[in-house]
Amino acid sequence: MLFAILCRDKAGHLDLRMETRPVHVDHLNDLNAKGILKMAGPFLDDDGKPCGSLVIVEADSKDDAQRLADADPYTKAGLFESVEIRPFNWVFNKPGA
Repeated sequence: MLFAILCRDKAGHLDLRMETRPVHVDHLNDLNAKGILKMAGPFLDDDGKPCGSLVIVEADSKDDAQRLADADPYTKAGLFESVEIRPFNWVFNKPGA
């Protein structure tokens, strides 16, 4: 099942995001290599700067998706103000559909 992990950065934490980005990208690359990551990218503020993340993963349960979210270096660094995990049904433009 697919899950969308919706993350909102804490205000004024762009420096922390940028400092942590290399290990975050390594983490996502690992998930991608394992076939877990389906898509990911940052939300942007009105100035075009990252202010959150959308990560869509395949997991057996919401608890498993939560463990993936908790393992993200951004989460471990305390970047996020909030993290919401929602089941996701990819209907349009799904690769291989």
